[in-house]
Amino acid sequence: MIPPSPWVVRHLAQVPASGRILDLACGGGRHARWLAAQGRSVLAVDRDQSALAGLQGLPGVAVLVADLETDDWPLAGQRFAGVIVTNYLWRPRLPDVCALLAEGGVLIYETFMVGNEAYGKPSNPEFLLRPQELRDVARAAGLREIAFEEGYTATPKPALRQAICAARE
Repeated sequence: MIPPSPWVVRHLAQVPASGRILDLACGGGRHARWLAAQGRSVLAVDRDQSALAGLQGLPGVAVLVADLETDDWPLAGQRFAGVIVTNYLWRPRLPDVCALLAEGGVLIYETFMVGNEAYGKPSNPEFLLRPQELRDVARAAGLREIAFEEGYTATPKPALRQAICAARE
């Protein structure tokens, strides 16, 4: 079992204790499992039904199989106390992701950035954040930045990453 991201663990306390948390593009659900173990209510979303299969029936976790990269936004109108996104980037949906936050809700986002191609995949610029990009996205959405980091990380493997924790006031 892959442990949760240290960035997510460090900033979970910022997410209001009541209300659902969205684990977006969750893959096998490492964060959904961890959040449920913390007593949180989670909606785990991914397009890979087989990856989500292991989450079916897990207490505190609801599952939604959905392609986030189509014109039909499957989460329209929903609001969450927290939105967690790791190792995923689809720029056309970044404003929609921020709009999912309820008042007081917190975005915890972490993914790869330009320069990561030196360490492996992803290496396509379409899936690599530009310097300060998450900061710009949060600002454009009217979110208050709580924490931001970008640069080299050695764990879980060498990579260039960018991460933000930001709240809707």
